[in-house]
This record gives sequence, structure tokens and C-alpha cells, in this order.
Amino acid sequence: MKKVIYLALILCFISCDGPEPRRPIEVKTGSYIKQSIKRNKLLLAEEEAIIQRIIKKDTAHNYISGTNGAWYFYNKKNQEQTQTIKPDDLVTMRYSLLDLNNDTIYGFNEIGTIQYKVDKQELFLGLRTSVKLLKKNETATFLFPSSLGYGYHGDDNKIGTNIPLKAVVSILKVEKDSILN
Repeated sequence: MKKVIYLALILCFISCDGPEPRRPIEVKTGSYIKQSIKRNKLLLAEEEAIIQRIIKKDTAHNYISGTNGAWYFYNKKNQEQTQTIKPDDLVTMRYSLLDLNNDTIYGFNEIGTIQYKVDKQELFLGLRTSVKLLKKNETATFLFPSSLGYGYHGDDNKIGTNIPLKAVVSILKVEKDSILN
């Protein structure tokens, strides 16, 4: 009987190995991410080419390249004002959104007049950075590739997937942040 117990104990100790690590069923290569990056670069290049064609055709306006990849021209420029909009300023503005064929997506009346605390509230990326290029009483028209607009997701309403945008932005009033300025 003792031999059976010893034999059972020896078998238990011998059969008890450490936990065997689990291996993944599939090895991730990152190829999906690489393909996505390639697709996005091609899409951006196509959209930039469309924007360049629009700029080339529009000889009535002098387009300026923004630092974020957008292009813009002034509809109304304020020569008297020297200070541009800074983070934490409270801006009263109006804007409309169009597609690159000049079809209105959201008009001025549909969006209305909004107050925007610069860099503290959510607007789409292109508009957030473009507001800081303007001054009080200025109006400008911006051309954004979809990556600076609503991107792949759209706005779940009128703006679909990967739609480049044209935005007409009017700055009505700027209240400087008293702490910083």
C-alpha cells in the first residue's frame, strides 16, 4: 500500500510541469495598418490634387497655404487689426460648409452664430486651426482635405466618408482672455 502511495506521489510530481504558455493562433504582421496608411496617403494626394486644380482655375483669388495643410483666401481682410486669435480667446463667429463643387452642406443660417472658446471646445480639426489665422471682422474661405474635415467617419448626418470641405468663416467678435493677455 505504501508503494502505491509513493508511486502516486512520484507520478503527481513528475506530471506537474509549469504552465505552458499559450501561443497566438495567427501572427499579426501589421500589414493591415500598413495598407491603411498607404490608402490614406493616396487619398490625401488625390484630394490635394483636386484642391490644386480648384486653386489653379480660380484666378480671382490669391490663395494662401495654411500651416495645417489647408488653403485659404480672404473674402474680407481687416487691415487695422494686428492681433490674431489666440488659445483661450472667446470668439463669436459664423461659418458655412460646402463641398468642393460649391454645393452647400450646412449654410450660415443652419449653423447660426456660435461662440467658441479657442482650443477648449470641439470643432473639426481644420476649423480649429483656421480660426487662429483670422482676426476680428475678417472673412475667409478655406479648402480642407477630408483629413482636416470630418475624415473617414463623417458627421453622421450630411457629411459622408472622406469628403473634402470648403468652409467660409466670418469672425464677428473676439474677447481676449484677460489672464493671458
